[in-house]
Order: sequence, then C-alpha cells, then structure tokens
Amino acid sequence: MTTIKIDERTKSGKAFMAMFEAFFKGVDGIEIIETDSKKEKESPYNPEFVDMVLKSAKSKNSTEVNPKDVWGSLGLK
Repeated sequence: MTTIKIDERTKSGKAFMAMFEAFFKGVDGIEIIETDSKKEKESPYNPEFVDMVLKSAKSKNSTEVNPKDVWGSLGLK
C-alpha cells in the first residue's frame, strides 16, 4: 500500500485529482480513502472550555494583568 498526499487547493493538486478521477474511476485496487475538503477537522480543545474563553473575551468585566507585577495588578500584594 502506498500513500500519496495531495493538496487539492493548489492548481497542480486540482489537476492531479481531475486526472486521477478520469483515468482510475471504477478500477479495482485504487480508491480515494480520505479527502480533507469533505472531512471537518475536530478541535483538540474541550468545547465547554472554548465557550468559556469566547464568552469571557466578549465580557466587559475583565482585569488587565501586568506581567511584571502579577500580584500587584490583582490587588494581592
């Protein structure tokens, strides 16, 4: 078994896929296993965490932290 990786967004990738489909459609032993354009990539992050971060980014209640004085900027000094 051989794997060929083709970027279908490029001109040469589109040409190769068109040629492949024209010449090898229905041939036994040759098939397209996966195409990224049809497959939605899954995020490695927890969806609840992503929602929490996005909501907090939109919130007006935020505290700006000075990286040189973290404790002081949080009022904990």
